Parts: sequence; C-alpha cells; structure tokens
Amino acid sequence: MKNLLIIIGLIVGINACSTSDEDAMQPDTAAVISELKGIVENGQWRVTYFFDSDKDETDNFNGFTFSFSSNGSITATKGTVNVTGSWSIINDDDGDDHSDGEDVYDDIDFNISFSTPYDFEELTEDWEIITYTNTKIELKHVSGGNGGTDFLTLERI
Repeated sequence: MKNLLIIIGLIVGINACSTSDEDAMQPDTAAVISELKGIVENGQWRVTYFFDSDKDETDNFNGFTFSFSSNGSITATKGTVNVTGSWSIINDDDGDDHSDGEDVYDDIDFNISFSTPYDFEELTEDWEIITYTNTKIELKHVSGGNGGTDFLTLERI
C-alpha cells in the first residue's frame, strides 16, 4: 500500500511539473518578432496579392519593389517613382485581434503606414500574420468598420 501511494505521488508530481506538448511547441512572441524583422529587412519584396474587402487590387502595385529599413522606414520604388512610409512589427496584446486566440501570431501586428498616394494608403493597417517564411509573408486585416477582410502577400524578389 505504501508503494502504491509513492507511485501515485510521483505521477501527480510529474504531471504537475510538465508542460503540454502544445505549450512546448509554441514559439516565443519576442523570438517571432525578432525573426520576422530580420527576414523583412533582408532584400526587396513585392506585393503578389492584395485583396481589399471586396476586390483584388494587386495590380495597383505591379512593378513596385518594397524595401524595409531597420530604422522603420519603408520605400516602394518603380523606376523613378519612390513612395515612402513606415513599418513596425510589435507585440500588441490589446485583445483587438480577430482570431481564435490560440496562435502566437495573434498578439503580433505587422504595421504598415503610407500617407500617399491613395493606392498605398490602402496598405495602411495593423496586419495580422497568417504565415511567413524567408521568402513569403501572408497577412490579413479584419476591418472594424464594415467587417470586411483584407489580405496582403509579400514575396522576396
């Protein structure tokens, strides 16, 4: 009987100290932000998909290359045309995300801001990360006003 109590005590103790497989597999938010900043600052990017609520507007960015500087500036260039704005990737745990709350990306916002021209103003959002690799970043934004969902995909050139 004494051995049985010791075994039960060990099992309870081990279970209390262990983390779930899901917790162990979740990347750290700060690590994701750091990794994503390193990826986006490396090289030039192009918009391969931009869906604004109800229509595909990818063509508005054909021929533009985007460079993300470590100082927070972003430049879109097409020939002699340069459009500048700002960007950041932050931990934004303010509860405004529109997802299921189980993904580490829920609290990370990829912010893009352009003041002109109009087509680029449409990119100004606090984007949620869907997925990313070294060569492709997929983002979405759910509008608070009309409930429409925008999608933005950037691919390294």
